[in-house]
Amino acid sequence: MIIESRAYARAAILGNPSDGYFGKTISIIVKNFGAHILLYESPELVIEPQTQDINQFKNIYELHDQIVLTGYHGGVPLVKAAIKKFCEFCTKQGITLPNRNFTTRYSASIPRQVGLSGSSAIIIATLRALSEFYKVDIPKVMFPSLALSVEVEELGITAGLQDRVIQVYEGAVYMDFDKEYLQKNGHGIYEEIDPALLPNLFIAYKTELGKVSGTVLNNVRSRYDKGEEFVINTLASIADLAGQGKTALLNGDRKLLHELMDENFELRCKIMNISDSNKELVKTARALGASAKFTGSGGSIIGVYYGNEMLNNLVTAFKKINARVIRPTVV
Repeated sequence: MIIESRAYARAAILGNPSDGYFGKTISIIVKNFGAHILLYESPELVIEPQTQDINQFKNIYELHDQIVLTGYHGGVPLVKAAIKKFCEFCTKQGITLPNRNFTTRYSASIPRQVGLSGSSAIIIATLRALSEFYKVDIPKVMFPSLALSVEVEELGITAGLQDRVIQVYEGAVYMDFDKEYLQKNGHGIYEEIDPALLPNLFIAYKTELGKVSGTVLNNVRSRYDKGEEFVINTLASIADLAGQGKTALLNGDRKLLHELMDENFELRCKIMNISDSNKELVKTARALGASAKFTGSGGSIIGVYYGNEMLNNLVTAFKKINARVIRPTVV
């Protein structure tokens, strides 16, 4: 039997990066891009490497281009860490896994390191495949926390629950990561939102702006952990935008949602250094009347647009700065 599982890209509409700091967010799934895991029974446990995992190159320039495109580590460490955490989860739950081995391989179409959560998609797709192969039920509400532990505990990557929640639940989700609730229950409060309430959204991204999100967020983390009041208050203000955004969506107030998304980016700029290239993405969208904020940690933006003419103008304008525009597929 061949098992196939998938997980998709995601984009934060409001609240990020407060999810890693007991905040609130709203996110959508982006089914335009995804990660795919294929798994089948075999005599030994084998993880097949893909192109980005192989350390053989035609020349120094191919090595350089590969690192720029996919980073240093490829996807195999993500798959290995997910398998390890799945095994530990089963042990903690008193589940003895049958003596079965498998061969697995991954593929992903998600642009790497531009804030669309390619790494967590590979992890979640792997956990889904393992759950099916070993007939283990992972409660939906706990699935994101397990996926997060793979990156934080095994790979030392700074990350929050938001990405994993939306990639598990899909659609559109409002998330409240209240500290007391999270520490007591091991998960946040997740409310699914009807995707039909969403306005017209676009995503624009530049693969050349890729970077590891944990690196971007590390400075904020250290300042937060030191108790820097300005950082703590700014993150709280960002989190509050998500609550306002949920009300705006439920009331059909797209103008307010537009304003909140813009404010999210402005607040982020107060506690993070944003590169000129990333600011160019935002400025290009806003110059045409659209809203704009990061989907994640940079490299891609999401915003509200109004009508096909504006969308066409966005496509043209972003092409001039070597960026691509898509309309996110949520359902």
